[in-house]
Amino acid sequence: MYELLAEVTEGAAEAGEEVASKGINWNDLLNSIINWATSTGVKIVIALVLWFVSFKLINFLTRRLEKRIINRKKADKTLTTTLFYILRIVLKIVVLTCLIGYLGIDTSGLAALIASLGVGIGLAVNGALSNLAGGVLILVTRPFKIDDYIQSGSYEGTVEDIHIVFTKLRTVDNKVVYVPNGALSSSTIVNYSEKDQRRVDLVFSIAKTEDFKRAEEVMLGVVNAHDKVLKDPAATARIDSHTPNDMRVILKSWVKGEDYWDVYYDLQESVKKALDEAGIEMSPNKLDVTVKKDETVGTTDKQN
Repeated sequence: MYELLAEVTEGAAEAGEEVASKGINWNDLLNSIINWATSTGVKIVIALVLWFVSFKLINFLTRRLEKRIINRKKADKTLTTTLFYILRIVLKIVVLTCLIGYLGIDTSGLAALIASLGVGIGLAVNGALSNLAGGVLILVTRPFKIDDYIQSGSYEGTVEDIHIVFTKLRTVDNKVVYVPNGALSSSTIVNYSEKDQRRVDLVFSIAKTEDFKRAEEVMLGVVNAHDKVLKDPAATARIDSHTPNDMRVILKSWVKGEDYWDVYYDLQESVKKALDEAGIEMSPNKLDVTVKKDETVGTTDKQN
């Protein structure tokens, strides 16, 4: 028994001495680090530089080519902007895939991972498919284009960009509204910019005792004197309706689309001023209240 314990102790001591004699070979460790830095490390640095430079180059070249195509008279700004947006994404994905392959990572596994993520994301954002289909439908049917002023539902503004899943609108008070293409493609769209001309309709109420023919002449004089109002079609001023106290005269004039709001506010002020100077009374909203006095006759009982 004592002999067995002695043998075990002696063997353990010899093993410890052997490990201690070997120790950590710092030269081998340093050589391993240097080899890794000169091979894999350099590849990582090159990949990062190529990633940065290639992304900058893709953005620069595609945006410059996009501007050159858009500046052509027959170029479609909406379709060109959307196609170049997709092209930039595709090129960046190709570059990333090539860099991953350069680093020695198996791209087949990466492709399977991307496919799996695509399926998962597709299930998670099932509603986005309708927006995607709506974006394709908008690009094909072309109910509006970039820089058009449109209205859809409770939103209206200038179209700044058309993406695959949403459309970007800028409102008159400089707010940005992102409208999903699915809802936009299935709702009513009013395009105020599709035609070159728009009609400005203004309604003025004048007292029923006034000469409406003279009032119409004053209004037409103001309209025809405005330099942004078109002469053809000619402006018109006619009675639109009557009330017991006044007459509503509707003034219609045609302008270029970009001059609509300028003319609208100019005529509101100029017509009011001209009617006042001509002594034509504009009818205020009146509420006639008739009060009837209820006289109650009382009876007195006499008791004898």
